[in-house]
Amino acid sequence: MTMSLKVTIFTDGSSRGNPGPGGWGAIVVQEENKNANEESQVTELGGGEKQTTNNRMEINAAAEGIAHAPKDARIEVFTDSKYLINGITSWIKGWKRNGWQTKTKEDVMNKDHWMKLDDVMQGKTIKWTYVGGHIGILGNERCDHIATAFADGMKISLYKGALAAYDLPNILDISFDELKAKAKKSSSSKSNAKAYSYVSSVGGVIEVHKTWAECEKRVKGAKGARYKKSVSSENETEIISEFGAF
Repeated sequence: MTMSLKVTIFTDGSSRGNPGPGGWGAIVVQEENKNANEESQVTELGGGEKQTTNNRMEINAAAEGIAHAPKDARIEVFTDSKYLINGITSWIKGWKRNGWQTKTKEDVMNKDHWMKLDDVMQGKTIKWTYVGGHIGILGNERCDHIATAFADGMKISLYKGALAAYDLPNILDISFDELKAKAKKSSSSKSNAKAYSYVSSVGGVIEVHKTWAECEKRVKGAKGARYKKSVSSENETEIISEFGAF
């Protein structure tokens, strides 16, 4: 029995402001095909938009990367976006049942990009793996560099060719024990960071508060209330997107 090809994809998105100029980057690594006597190949992809958000670029990076993978491949996508992973593995089921609308009968945020991603995934076997951003994962760091270059309107050379001749030949060498430890440390640092704002959702209505006292006053005693601390403008937007997914 012939084994299907293994394809590893790294993705990242970036925006200078939310919204603002943005970019996305993806690296598609098609591993060695012994049956066809072919060596591992790397394809770097990237692009940008003049007015976009970080989350839209995260989704688009994944869609473009997956679109470049053979349909019969076993695909693993590495991303530092929990919004992307939660959306495509969990929230999307409800969105599609509801005609791409939330429980409040509003269009799902970033609906066009989610639909694009859903379309290119059809018929493909995909595993989604979270990696902490900026913790030294080669594929993630390179995708970040590509994405920010496009966001900043800079020229960047994208590689396509043999893995052996690539500047990052060890891109697939990921130590999961080390990766998890770094991700845990990164998550811990985030939880202890000073609050940028607080986001609350009551009855499907989302509000942003500059102090915990304001947030607490709104959510205390409110049935089904949700709230989270954000540590940056980007994180604030990510939470708003998460709360707006339902």
